[in-house]
Amino acid sequence: MLIRIRCKDGNFRHEFQPTADISELVQKIIESVKPDADPSTITISNQPRGGETKVSTLKGSLGKLGLKHGDLLFVGYESKAGSATSAVASSSSQEHSIPADASQAPRPWDLVNEDPVDSYWRSKDGKIPRVRDSRFCKHGVNAMCDYCMPLEPYDAEYHKKNGIKHLSYHTFLNKLVPNKSTVPTSSVSGSLPPLQPLSYRVKQPCPTGKHAPWPGGICTSCQPSAITLQPQPFRMVDHLEFASHEIVDRFLQAWRKTGTQRFGWLVGHYEPYDKVPMGIKAVVEAIHEPPQEGELDGLTLGLPWEDEKRIRELASSTQPPLSIVGYIFTDLDPSEEDRTKNVYKRHPESYFLSSLEVIFAASLQLQNPTPSKSSSTGAFSSRLVTAVATATEDGDVDISAYQVSEQACAMVDADMIEASVDPGIVRIKEESKTEKDARYIPDVFFRYKNEYGLDVQKNAKPCFPVEYLLVNVTHGFPQQSSPVFLSNSFPIENRPGLEDQDIKKVLGELSRLQAPDVTENPNAQQKEPEKWRKIVDYLSDWHLLAFLPSTHLFSDDDIKLLARAASTARSSDQKVFNEIFASAGWQTLMAFTLENAPSRPQQTVSGPAFEDDELPQEVRDQIAQMEAQDAAASNNAQGQAEIKICPHCTFENAHGARDCEVCGLPL
Repeated sequence: MLIRIRCKDGNFRHEFQPTADISELVQKIIESVKPDADPSTITISNQPRGGETKVSTLKGSLGKLGLKHGDLLFVGYESKAGSATSAVASSSSQEHSIPADASQAPRPWDLVNEDPVDSYWRSKDGKIPRVRDSRFCKHGVNAMCDYCMPLEPYDAEYHKKNGIKHLSYHTFLNKLVPNKSTVPTSSVSGSLPPLQPLSYRVKQPCPTGKHAPWPGGICTSCQPSAITLQPQPFRMVDHLEFASHEIVDRFLQAWRKTGTQRFGWLVGHYEPYDKVPMGIKAVVEAIHEPPQEGELDGLTLGLPWEDEKRIRELASSTQPPLSIVGYIFTDLDPSEEDRTKNVYKRHPESYFLSSLEVIFAASLQLQNPTPSKSSSTGAFSSRLVTAVATATEDGDVDISAYQVSEQACAMVDADMIEASVDPGIVRIKEESKTEKDARYIPDVFFRYKNEYGLDVQKNAKPCFPVEYLLVNVTHGFPQQSSPVFLSNSFPIENRPGLEDQDIKKVLGELSRLQAPDVTENPNAQQKEPEKWRKIVDYLSDWHLLAFLPSTHLFSDDDIKLLARAASTARSSDQKVFNEIFASAGWQTLMAFTLENAPSRPQQTVSGPAFEDDELPQEVRDQIAQMEAQDAAASNNAQGQAEIKICPHCTFENAHGARDCEVCGLPL
């Protein structure tokens, strides 16, 4: 068979037998290129750019590798420094020729552990089934024709008919590599991943090695190509689903009481989404709020936040393992005419995400890449979703979900764009050749339809509309709510003065539920099922789960066990809770509960006894502080019970007020 080779030295043709080893092809390549070529750097690809694979990682015969008669291979290599005569290079090439039994080196995409939802869709063909058409199908029940055969997941007519704007991630992969099941896994084309992450950075050092690195010099080999902004055809996440309405209501409660904006991380997992071919949805099980300072028109965050590592480890200990799937923030401004309504700010005539928010989203997506076996680097794009709680056209509160495109992430990574005064406009930075702030800006264009309906290309410098960087994501709630965590009543973290988390509240609630008596009995689940169920429901709370490690009562292993128990509380098998109740950390917590019980006699619980000197100093300080707060809280109990809630804007006014402090309307 004839194999064509194209490299920077020219085009070459060589005859091989299908059973010939890959080492024979390597030998012919070495003979065809310049004598100073380094054999260990030779790469081949089935396309001019991208997908390069070193020949040293391939083994087997040409036929088994998927090469056929007439195939064109693109060859690249690097020159050896200080090479001598061609005779020396020839002998060196023979010395470095690749033997047939060379072991295959591990590649980045082979070491990737993908999300379970990716493994699920890789095992499916994704075809869209169709029923037999009574008008056009003339065959029997067991036959099939063009009118009833399954459609490919990327079928354009199906997407247009069902209003699907973007291809799902795995549908996009199927479109790039059609009939992937027929491609041998050991073939050259099958072993090369189809995805290549975008990069608008200058290549350093230059592949030619003929000039100093940027900003000392630049050429066509190391500079990025011109950029044409266009809508991204695919999206990494097709749908954002909140497990229950209570999750969003508890998040918005802080804004309702204070009027300041809030930010929270979406903790959840990914599942298949059946409304889109080979779709993926992010299911939110909890919203974790980091330390922040809310304001009327914005908020201040500290990134990276201090507890990020601990929260990620805690989320991964649940069953199923959870992760941070996105973030949500509020942008709500009550209307001056009617304080019960909010200003409709984000709409097609203004903006959906501001340029500053897009850059922020791109930065977070770059920090949270998606592991992918289809990418040459082992990671591609990101599934981090941006959710905004904002006003609708009617003044009500609704959630909008977005992602930013790969082009937006690449431009932020190359330090090419910045926010502008107009929130709907992105500004392109000026090129800089200073050593500290070297920045190369290629030509950037975008296309639009002018007033005559013609498709026009325009230079994006100095600015362009932010919509070119956005990807829409649908959102909603399940018809039958089944959240992982059964409770959402524990005070939310980082809400000082509004909801304070302390060990006293935990001890008081456990005492009210008679936890020391119930959990002491191993057979309490059968003898007292109602009390047992209430304790389990109380412990199945993400915010309580995130708070307990700060008390230092539980070990790391006990916390992981408690996380697994809290996330499986809905199941009928509660053996994991028996393990929790038998742990030393729980026995310590029960001892504190009995000691701080308001009117119950002191009881003995199974497990080790703890003296005051043996208690952790942090716990003793918290108990002393809470006892001091109880005296002050009791004086205000009567006033809090008589708080007047405004029927117009739901603001909590002080007792005795006649008009609402926020909207000014009579109470």
